[in-house]
Order: sequence, then C-alpha cells, then structure tokens
Amino acid sequence: MSQAADQIPGIGHIRSPLLRSVYNKMREDEKQKNNPHDNWYTVDLSKVPEEICAKFLQFNQDEETSQFLNQCYEKSDWLFTQLGHSFCKSVLGWFMSSTSINGLLKRGSMFVFSKDQLRQMLHVAPDRKGNRLLDLGAGDGMVTDIMAEFYNVVDSTEMSPTMVWRLKEKGFNVIPVDTWDNGAVTYDLIGCLNLLDRCDKPMKILQSIYRLLTPTGRAIVAVVLPFEPYVEFNSSDHKPIESLLIKGKTFEEQAASFITDVFQPLGFFVEHFTRLPYLCEGDLNQSFFVLNDAVFVLKLKDEG
Repeated sequence: MSQAADQIPGIGHIRSPLLRSVYNKMREDEKQKNNPHDNWYTVDLSKVPEEICAKFLQFNQDEETSQFLNQCYEKSDWLFTQLGHSFCKSVLGWFMSSTSINGLLKRGSMFVFSKDQLRQMLHVAPDRKGNRLLDLGAGDGMVTDIMAEFYNVVDSTEMSPTMVWRLKEKGFNVIPVDTWDNGAVTYDLIGCLNLLDRCDKPMKILQSIYRLLTPTGRAIVAVVLPFEPYVEFNSSDHKPIESLLIKGKTFEEQAASFITDVFQPLGFFVEHFTRLPYLCEGDLNQSFFVLNDAVFVLKLKDEG
C-alpha cells in the first residue's frame, strides 16, 4: 500500500468496490493534474522519412486543453450523475449504439485540438472567416464548435440519430449521410476527425473530400493510431467494406504510411501532420480517456 493510502485511516480495509474505485480515481487525478503530458505530443522524427519530417508541427498541452481536462475531472466527481449514467448505459446498450447513448445522456464529449492549435495548422488569423465548413461525423458538435468560429456557414453529417439532434440544438445544418457528397456544394475546410476507422468505406470518403474541396481548400483528417477499424453503424461484423493498407506498427511508421500510401496516391498534398491526444470525458472510474491521434492537414496536390 502506498504512503498516501497509509495516511488515510482504514483505506487499506475498504471493501466496497465503489468507494475503492472513487479513491483510486482521486489518486490518479492528482497525478494527472501535475503532468504536462509531453508524451501525448511526442514523435520520434528519426523514424520518419526526411521529406515527411519537415511537415511535422510540434504542439503541447495548452490552456484550452487543460480547461477540457479540468472539466473532465469535475464531471467525473459527480457521483450520482455517474451512477445514473452507468445504469442507463447498461440498459440502453441492448438496443442503442454507444455513440447514441452518449448523445442522449449528454456525456462523452470529445476534444482533439484547441482553437489556437487549429489556427497554427491552417495558418489563419484569429479574425479570419472562411466561407464554408463541413464536419463529417460531427458527433455532439463540440469539436465542430472550434472549427465553426472561422467559417460563415457550417454543415455537418452524423449517423447517430441522437447526435443529429444535438447538432441541430447547436444550430448546425445536418446533411443526410447519403447526399453530402453529391457535389452540389464545395468547401473551404472539411473535417474528417476520427471517422476513417469507424466507417465502412474510408477510401470513398477521402475521394469525396478531394472532389468537394475548393481549389484553395483544406481537409483536416485525424486518425487514431495504431489503426484498428471498427464500424459502429450498419455492420453485423464491425468490419469495413474497404480497407486502408497501412504499413508499420509504430505511430511514426503508420503516420508516414498514411501520407505515402493513402493521401498522396489519392492526389492530396500533405501540408502538415502532428500528434495530438484524442480526449474523451470519462466516467466514475476514470476522469478521461485518451488515444493517440495523428492529425493531417491536406490540400489539393495541384495547389501544393
């Protein structure tokens, strides 16, 4: 038993799973609050081809990221709310997807990048306003909100009915998933954040993004690495119809493979890539969850 545990009378004899879980989470939160999490942003550039190294942008945990984490700590401490969420999830999980349950309960919001990090990736001034943004698989719209600040018109897509409801609550236009790529509208920015590993046809989505970008437009694509596809909607085996043939096992190897084996053959020019934490609000046992995101800024090759 640790020194911290010894200082709390009787903590070593707690038999209640709930109380022990709360105590362990408190200890873990204290460690995390004093951690700058440099490992969330680190890439070993010695393992990346030289021509790709020049595209890397180094970030760190900024104020907006810290604010999201503080929000996670606070919400995780709402004991009765978390118990209610846990109960509802166990019941609703029989007939609803995890994404839809989170949308219904207003939990599980995501964080990928801050406004300042987005400005640096896109080289835009704080007061700059582009014309039109499309966010694919926008979820509850929390990340969409960050991108929306820089665009006059915001469109979105989403498979989960409850998340569609949340997006409309925020005032975002939601385009049906079977019509968003009909070519009627082009976009200055298309967000495809943590969607390629959750959809059945990732190549088709990337091809459609290429067609719908304006000549000077950008796409921002985030992918969790290691790449492990899992199709949540309309799939009996959760396997995609189309496969992305990503090489390598490490973050660096797979990020480089996305550039050379996926984006470039489709006609994209990769302007930047970086590593960011893909953060999600936690539960009673853990204040937040984190995955490794490779984030790429793409533009049309002819414009590069």
